[in-house]
Amino acid sequence: MSILYRSDAPRAAAWARYFAEHAPDLDFRVWPDAGKLDEIEYLIAWQAPRELLAALPRVKVLFSSGAGIDHVDFSAVPAHIPIVRMVEPGIINGMVEYVSLAVLALHRDFFDYVAAKAAGNWNALEVPPASARTIGVMGMGVLGRAVLERLATFGFRLRGWNRSLRHVEGVESFAGAEQLQPFLEGCDILICLLPLTPATNGILNRELFAALPSGAALINVGRGPHLVDADLLHALDSGRLSRAVLDVTDPEPLAPEHPFWTHPRVFLTPHVASMTQPETAAPILLENLRRHQRGEQLLDVVDRSRGY
Repeated sequence: MSILYRSDAPRAAAWARYFAEHAPDLDFRVWPDAGKLDEIEYLIAWQAPRELLAALPRVKVLFSSGAGIDHVDFSAVPAHIPIVRMVEPGIINGMVEYVSLAVLALHRDFFDYVAAKAAGNWNALEVPPASARTIGVMGMGVLGRAVLERLATFGFRLRGWNRSLRHVEGVESFAGAEQLQPFLEGCDILICLLPLTPATNGILNRELFAALPSGAALINVGRGPHLVDADLLHALDSGRLSRAVLDVTDPEPLAPEHPFWTHPRVFLTPHVASMTQPETAAPILLENLRRHQRGEQLLDVVDRSRGY
């Protein structure tokens, strides 16, 4: 039985070592050394081109190597082939670390102090308690819930918004389009952890920013196309928003002349908030693959009708 890994090249060796040790019965191949494509039964991929999928007639399952699946062209994957999201501790822990860092940096004015240091200014800013800030998370899936649970330990007031209502202890929950504005009206720091779908494309726009309290901050760790760049720039320049922390952009990387590079109130990182870690991801993926071999239900299968 053959598996083809076509994803992050630097981590390929770690994946291959794990399968060699724990699943020697499986023929684990790493792209581009794929061998005969008509022998491949399982595909682990980040971005699977249509022509590659067409060349894999025996594929039974497409495993995404990341939590997101917006890189998958559903129309290129036959309906009988399940598409499985990656849900593993490394991705969750990385996201929790990054968002906690961003929230605390905004809460404690670290970005202002960086600017003050560059200007030679020694001015102490007022430090409000965490309980005076409300943090809102858009997207209450596995990652969103983990972020909310960690932020709760700092004492922040917490809100969550989701397509359908989800209850998390200590979190004021909102759901659906009709509750989006009431949710936004109380968020001092807004975190986007939504999946990218036609319904969420461009959701971080001028209308949404206008619903936030004046001076609110944005953290986007979802996908670049969630954000309308021009609307964010307008919100920052007008004072509607105070700062933005962006780990994702559209496109990636941004063009050298893009204003985000030089805007004093935009902090950029190159899509590093959360990465699949082979040490924790490979065991989970292998167990899911074994479930399929045993005829059991796969975990974390994508609902194509929802897009995630």
